[in-house]
Amino acid sequence: MAEKIFTTSATVNGGREGHVKSDNGVIDVDLSMPKGGDLPKDASNPEQLFAAGYAACYDGALNLMASKEKKEINSTVTGEVSLIKDPSDGGFKVGVTLHVEVAGASQEEAEALAHKAHDFCPYSKATRGNIDVDLVVKAK
Repeated sequence: MAEKIFTTSATVNGGREGHVKSDNGVIDVDLSMPKGGDLPKDASNPEQLFAAGYAACYDGALNLMASKEKKEINSTVTGEVSLIKDPSDGGFKVGVTLHVEVAGASQEEAEALAHKAHDFCPYSKATRGNIDVDLVVKAK
């Protein structure tokens, strides 16, 4: 393994119907399975937590790519993570759509920055070839 720059952890007890707490206590939430496709208002789930982490990481990469090109942007990234049926084994898999809004760039520039960020983002690197990730890019 390469040199570690940063390490953090979260501990879950009870699986998808349990509780998760981060090592610094900032994340401290109950987990619950969606009921009929709806997420309870008082709990989270692994997909929601993954969406938050991926969107934050990707937005950081997007802004880094813009700064390297000396481009000032304002961006919003919404990570949409879906639990999808996997017909190969009767189980489930994850799919991601990143909705990327970029102010301060043309549509063409926004799309180019979005793809550069996707090449650079650690979450994108980790998921590449493992799950489907769609980029929906909109210049504002």
